[in-house]
Amino acid sequence: MKPFTRVKVIKGNEYLYEITPYYDPVEKKIRQKSKYLGKLVNDQPIKVRSQKKPLISIPEKVLSYGEYLPLLKIVEELKLDLLLSKSFSEKQAWSILTLAMNHIIKPLAYDHIEDWYEGTVLSKDHPELPLSSQSISNLLDSIGNSAVHIDFSKSLIKEVCTSNTLIYDITSISTYSQMISLLEYGYNRDNLDLPQINFSMIVDKEKGIPVMYDLYPRSISDVTTLKNTIKKLQEEGVHDYTLIMDKGFISTANIESLVSNDLSFIVPPSQTIKSVKEKTSEIHKTIYDPQNLDVYEGEPIFTMQVDINVGELNVKGYAYYDQKREHQERNSFFKGLHATLEMLEKVDLRRWMDPKMVFISLAKRYASYLTWKVKDNKFEIKVKKNAVSQRVNKMGKFILLYRGNLEWDECLSLYRSKDIVEKGFYFLKNYIEVPPANVKKNSTLKGHLFICFVSLIIRMKLMKEMKEAKLNKKFSVESLIVQLEKNKILLLSEGEQIVMERTKKQKEILDALGICA
Repeated sequence: MKPFTRVKVIKGNEYLYEITPYYDPVEKKIRQKSKYLGKLVNDQPIKVRSQKKPLISIPEKVLSYGEYLPLLKIVEELKLDLLLSKSFSEKQAWSILTLAMNHIIKPLAYDHIEDWYEGTVLSKDHPELPLSSQSISNLLDSIGNSAVHIDFSKSLIKEVCTSNTLIYDITSISTYSQMISLLEYGYNRDNLDLPQINFSMIVDKEKGIPVMYDLYPRSISDVTTLKNTIKKLQEEGVHDYTLIMDKGFISTANIESLVSNDLSFIVPPSQTIKSVKEKTSEIHKTIYDPQNLDVYEGEPIFTMQVDINVGELNVKGYAYYDQKREHQERNSFFKGLHATLEMLEKVDLRRWMDPKMVFISLAKRYASYLTWKVKDNKFEIKVKKNAVSQRVNKMGKFILLYRGNLEWDECLSLYRSKDIVEKGFYFLKNYIEVPPANVKKNSTLKGHLFICFVSLIIRMKLMKEMKEAKLNKKFSVESLIVQLEKNKILLLSEGEQIVMERTKKQKEILDALGICA
């Protein structure tokens, strides 16, 4: 049987097929085979093969993306890239910001930074940053040999319009290095047998970020640093503010300096000052008067105004008695005292041991409340009842000295906000991995701490935004980053990029932080 052609119309288009009849011996019927010849165009068949194109190309690269969105938003809001560009080239500025963001997201040793950076969206937005181990070392050295941290703080303070309430505190940074002249041995706040350097910091309470820091050798006292800080704040145009400090800064010289500079301040007095001891004993007799009763944050509190002589100055203050705080202090003190007693009584003293040193090392802050002697290689411990009684009588009671137009509740609220800088120090040491920095030169250490300072600005700003958006009730900074880091960006061979679909939690976080991306 001879073949013939047939036109089929499919979706309005004409297609030509060759039809070949044949006999099917099984079915005993004439059947047909069809062969596609092509689409009819101007009466001529043109062969068109249907090829399915993949929905997306295989990505050439997958980059970390989501976790950088809130950090990059903060960089833009605070103009950190522009502020850094006043002292550095654009690539150096973004190298600093990249190192700072690494401290927040995935802290790595500097010799691993370059490989990490290549897998992030930063390598696409800011390509070819000099992030080799040697380049970073040169950058840190350059920072440390300059006064860039002063210029940066001055620009930052001007940008965020720092004023009102500033919180000042000092911590110690320890390191294994024995080659840095700034480092000295001495009392170590972290109980580490390592040389250290003092790191002072000013935090803007309203903005929630640190705006200035400085470094001092360990031998320079906390008291001395305050004068330098006041001078630097004045040089940077900050005048109208209340300075909140801890009791380590209370001294006649510091109070006189604050008064002479017409500054408002809040500071708890040290119990080593004779007039403070006398006033503490005096308020113990009168503060329970019902006329002094008030309410603070839903809890009863007794308050009264006091005056305390510091040198030749008479300084105003408020005395407080907080029953809830007294209960917490009692509970903590007696639990610790009991645990210390049990630990000391279990010690087996060997011949080579110095009992006095063993006692001091184990009793620690409870040593002044205990007496001891050795019998049959064991400690016999007695509690100093009068010392304990004096300590208990002070519980729940404290004094805040102030200067300025401050009511008792405003004074208390501002002082309690001091924990913002304490949290900053905590994150600096525990999450940004400052100590122990195994660096070998003053300049490298200074450069490293500058990177950490920039990182702390970004992190504390993120914490403030999370709190304002009430995200802190569901996420820590770390858990928020874990959620967002699942959101990747795909780079295709054609130059196209695709952001992966976001989860419900990712959308919730980004919406709450006001990020549209």
